[in-house]
Amino acid sequence: MEINTNDILNSILENLDHVDYIRPEEIPNIDLYMDQVTTFMDEHFSSTRRYSEDKILTKTMINNYTKNNLLPPSVKKKYSREHMLLLILIYYFKNILSIRDIETVLKPLREKYFSGENAVLLTDLYKEICEMEKTRIEPMKASVREAYEKSQSAFADIEDKDAQDELKLFAFICSLSFDVYLKKMMIEKIIDKLAAEPDESK
Repeated sequence: MEINTNDILNSILENLDHVDYIRPEEIPNIDLYMDQVTTFMDEHFSSTRRYSEDKILTKTMINNYTKNNLLPPSVKKKYSREHMLLLILIYYFKNILSIRDIETVLKPLREKYFSGENAVLLTDLYKEICEMEKTRIEPMKASVREAYEKSQSAFADIEDKDAQDELKLFAFICSLSFDVYLKKMMIEKIIDKLAAEPDESK
């Protein structure tokens, strides 16, 4: 089996070029019922599905998020723009963090910025985070290229070309995975500090 790892790299980098986010102005100005919320999320995150049957957001998920204090309850069965912003953040976090960790991370947003009474709006926080993340794309692409180039120099002593290609691809996957593992570990350590008892030194 011939593996074109260069094609794989180019595909990854092309996908990074198309990473985007839901802008606050795309969220309707009116409060939405649950069916409208799930439809909105399905439409805007359809390109992030790995498999066609993957669920972006369901009623059960929303209810679980509320039950686990990730999301404030709806008001008269309707969800505001602030609800939508938190749901978007939850969507990204749930791929790498536990429900409990997401609850800890989002706690200040729910308690201080959700109501709209703070001088800083949740919409403004969301915008700034998204703009900051966009600046991470090019450094990420450089990091991926570096991991790829190092993987291509691995297993040079293996004569079987197919076996060498398979192992180089494995090395590339391991390099990307190790990066994710380390960052996840750092995030969890930060969250553990956030969740520590108030009288513990920060």
